[in-house]
Amino acid sequence: MRNTTISICKGMAIIAMVIGHSECPEWLMQAIYLWHMPLFFITAGYFFNIKYLNREWEYISHRFKGLYIPFVKWSIFFWAIHNLLFKLNILNETFGNAAGGVTHPFFSVKETMQHLFDIVFTMGGYDKFFLAAFWFLRALLIASIAFLILYKLFSKVKFLKNENAIIIAIALCAYFLGMFKCILGLSITNVVQGGSREIWGVFFICIGYLYRKYQEKVPEGWGLSFLSVLVLAIAVLIGGASMQHQPKIHDIFVLPIPAVMGFFLIHHLSSIVDKGKGLFKRFLIFCGDNSINIVIFHVVAFKLVSLIKIAWYGLDFKQIGCHMVIHYRSDADWFWVLYSIVGVVVPLIGKYYVDKYKNRLNYGRISN
Repeated sequence: MRNTTISICKGMAIIAMVIGHSECPEWLMQAIYLWHMPLFFITAGYFFNIKYLNREWEYISHRFKGLYIPFVKWSIFFWAIHNLLFKLNILNETFGNAAGGVTHPFFSVKETMQHLFDIVFTMGGYDKFFLAAFWFLRALLIASIAFLILYKLFSKVKFLKNENAIIIAIALCAYFLGMFKCILGLSITNVVQGGSREIWGVFFICIGYLYRKYQEKVPEGWGLSFLSVLVLAIAVLIGGASMQHQPKIHDIFVLPIPAVMGFFLIHHLSSIVDKGKGLFKRFLIFCGDNSINIVIFHVVAFKLVSLIKIAWYGLDFKQIGCHMVIHYRSDADWFWVLYSIVGVVVPLIGKYYVDKYKNRLNYGRISN
């Protein structure tokens, strides 16, 4: 039976991701980053089926189809139009991210092909100015496969006598490996960005697996939700944390508890929405079911709002190349709200009409 509550959870999380990318107020961004990406890994663990322990290739094939194929397809698309975007000044070497970094055109065949090779063989090399969240697809793919392999390996350890012991052992290994890696400044050199996000991914997949098993024993309600809000607020006050690719020891100690409490909060709110009916519920389910489209296209949609902001303030057109949004007065105006709305709605409208067109084509073929 389909779990629409989890779909609503994912819908809320993907909307939060877009808000976090919109240069919203600092306190809100910190609160969002505590839980929104961990939630997707937790839901991956929630849906992991024990049957895959003996059907490994079915699981890996499913993951590659859902994560690797979209990654490669859209990374290659933006790779192919990279220099064209420079000619149109949509990308430029004048404006970039808030830290001052900019992107550059491909100047040689070797450089161009290196990006293509990185896309296909390492799930790197993608255009970070348009596909900023694509690290998630790589991290979820690697973490999912790693979890499966570790489960099979740990199940052969004699003193791990039951499923609970195996999952807890995997989670602890992932957590302390991440801590060890962080303290010594190590990097998993074969994984783009060093592997910290993938290690976190394994940890949170374990949390999701355990949550599903003991879901009925979790006292989910307004009391736990209030406690979750309190934990998130405290975490923000002490500086927040996130699944960044170069974590600090602060992140290692702070992130796990607010991430899990954030999931409890969102799951509770989602269950309330799921009990009702109406457009809001259908919208969140549609968001959750098509979250990958928002991951792919929300930054593209941001450019539409950037055009409005350029006209509103009379800015240089090249500011459209700002990543992810135009930084001018972003700490003082409310354009982040418009960025957030458009970043969610436009990709979903595109998905709706593409599906509608495909259905018409399929209907035409069946009719003929």
